[in-house]
Parts: sequence; C-alpha cells; structure tokens
Amino acid sequence: MTTKTANDGKKQQDLRERQRSPLATPTDLAPAAVRDVTGAMNAILADVFALYLKTKNFHWHLSGPHFRDYHLMLDEQADQLFAMTDPVAERVRKIGGTTLRSIGHVSRLQRVADNDAEYVEPEDMLAELAEDNKTLASRLREAHDVCGEHRDVATTSLIEIWIDETERRTWFLFEASRREMTTGH
Repeated sequence: MTTKTANDGKKQQDLRERQRSPLATPTDLAPAAVRDVTGAMNAILADVFALYLKTKNFHWHLSGPHFRDYHLMLDEQADQLFAMTDPVAERVRKIGGTTLRSIGHVSRLQRVADNDAEYVEPEDMLAELAEDNKTLASRLREAHDVCGEHRDVATTSLIEIWIDETERRTWFLFEASRREMTTGH
C-alpha cells in the first residue's frame, strides 16, 4: 500500500470517528437539566418555526381593503419570529444539548397547527395568529418554569424578552382584527 493510500485511509477513519463522537459542549448544568431545558427549548423552536411559516403564509395570501397595513404588520412579525430561532438554537447548544436538524424534526415537535386552506379571510388570519401567539406566550412561560427549576438563568432571561415580544404581537393582532366600533374610539 502506498503512503498516499494509507493517508487517505487514515483521513477517512478520522472523519468517521469525528462523525460518531458526541457533541460535548462543557456546561455546569446537570445532565438532567440539559435534557429538560433542551426538550423544552426544542419544542419552542419548532413552534416558532411553524408560527413563522404560518405568519409568512398569511402575509403572502392577504387581500382586501386593509392589505397594506396587514401585509406590513405580518412581515414585521414574521421577521421578529425568525430572529428568535438562532438564539433559541444557540442557547440549546451552549448548554450542551442538540437542536432541530430538519423540517421533519420541526413537524414532529411543533404544536402550532398548520393552516393549508386555499383562502382565509383576513380577519380570520389575524384572529388565528393572535391565538397562536397567545398560546406561544403560555408555552414560553412553561419553558421558563423548566429553566428556572434548573437555575438556567441565561435561558430564563431570554425567554422573558420573548414573552414580551409575543404578547405585543398578540395585542397588535387582536386590535387589528377587532370589528370597527361605531363610537369613534
């Protein structure tokens, strides 16, 4: 066997060993804490991706007299949701967990219902997204409790910001979907 062939074989063996070795990010959190926080945050990440795509779907398929206002609001909200994804995933990795790897993984964990309807009235879009965001805020609180139990203050701090952002989205969607009042207020 030539030196080149031996070196190529060694490189292939090294590559296979690296692919099999676990990701070992150092953390002072106990293995149970890493497991629990990772599970909670991966479920949040799947929900955020699902809600992002639903928000973009409605953004793309809006019509009607309030098109411009709703279109811009949903685009802004989708951007805010997408901006959450990397910090959520990186937080999981910082504590030694692994995170979502595919759309299939997202679909197995997501709790936000998809909406594949051919047509949805704009007011129904806003109401559905308001309810989804309200539910996301509740699930963020649940994840906050899990992180708090394990004294993962960094994740709880991030979640507190995301709860506030989610409540703001809920509020805007609720107000935009209200029927016009005759009192002028």
